[in-house]
Amino acid sequence: MKRLLSIITIIALLFVLAGCAAEVKTKDIEEPAAEQQTEANETAGLSAEQKEETENNEKVKIGIIQPVEHPSLNQIREYIIIGLEEQGLKDKVEITYKDAQGDPSNINTIISQFVGDKMDIIVPIGTGASQSAAAATKEIPVIFAAVSYPVDAGLVKDVSKPEANVTGVSDAIDVEQIFNLAFELTPDIETFGFIYNTGEPNSASAINKAKEFCDGKGIKYVEATITNSSELTQAAQSLVEKADAIFTPTDNTVASAMPVLSAEAQKAGIPVYTGADSMVIDGGFATVGIDYTILGRQVAEIVKKVIDGVQISNIPAETLSEFATIVNLTTAEKIGVELSDEQLKGFQIVE
Repeated sequence: MKRLLSIITIIALLFVLAGCAAEVKTKDIEEPAAEQQTEANETAGLSAEQKEETENNEKVKIGIIQPVEHPSLNQIREYIIIGLEEQGLKDKVEITYKDAQGDPSNINTIISQFVGDKMDIIVPIGTGASQSAAAATKEIPVIFAAVSYPVDAGLVKDVSKPEANVTGVSDAIDVEQIFNLAFELTPDIETFGFIYNTGEPNSASAINKAKEFCDGKGIKYVEATITNSSELTQAAQSLVEKADAIFTPTDNTVASAMPVLSAEAQKAGIPVYTGADSMVIDGGFATVGIDYTILGRQVAEIVKKVIDGVQISNIPAETLSEFATIVNLTTAEKIGVELSDEQLKGFQIVE
């Protein structure tokens, strides 16, 4: 009997050891696979946790922040959303939109909320909001919209291969084309007036390019700077006394109160050349400017790539290449500029 019990005990021990060996073997197989999956997700743009939520059909949380309400920025936001819907993401994303109402301190607060709420992707519109988002997180993908000079703004070192968590679409304007248009339509300009917000890096960069152009051509210029839209009336009045034409870039502060600048310039019979089509619609005279419906859709395409798992470093920052020449004929009449059908050929007309 003792011998039989010993045999049974030995057999039981063998089964236990075999089970342990099988368990160890299973773990050895599973752990590397899990590590590989985690590493793949981390380099994909979304984190492993975000990727898992997406695969489980949970909506991707996207935070869009806009510094101020005005037509150009509104159009960008609207067409980001339209672009996402066109790519079949309407029911797969949850969009939270915030407006900073022209207050820079609100931008930081909103971005902090987005990070705290664990947004999967942050889409800041404009340079200031993009800089704030890039400073606030190194993990959440930041897809900027309408940053004219992303390298100058410190968002990327190389637009062709972003090295961190930031990429997007630039709305850099071709300053030379705008000035060439100005001398085509109003050739008697001797002095340009520049008006912009010194706190907007994109505006400062565009004005520097305008100055370089004027210096190279021997064109005189004066400038008036503002820090908020309430200063625009006084700045505009000071310029119209000194300049034959005014240039303002894609400046959010000016654009938010563009009718004020337009009214002062029209009273003085002076054309205002702008960086954006919406600013011409709001009373500016003409531009070779950005089509923000296209820009919004381009941003949506990049967001889609990130959702699909493409690594940010493999998504170059893009520059909008499609421009439109736009003239406001109502403004032309008010400032006494007559334009022939030949001159207007190929232009988009605003009345």
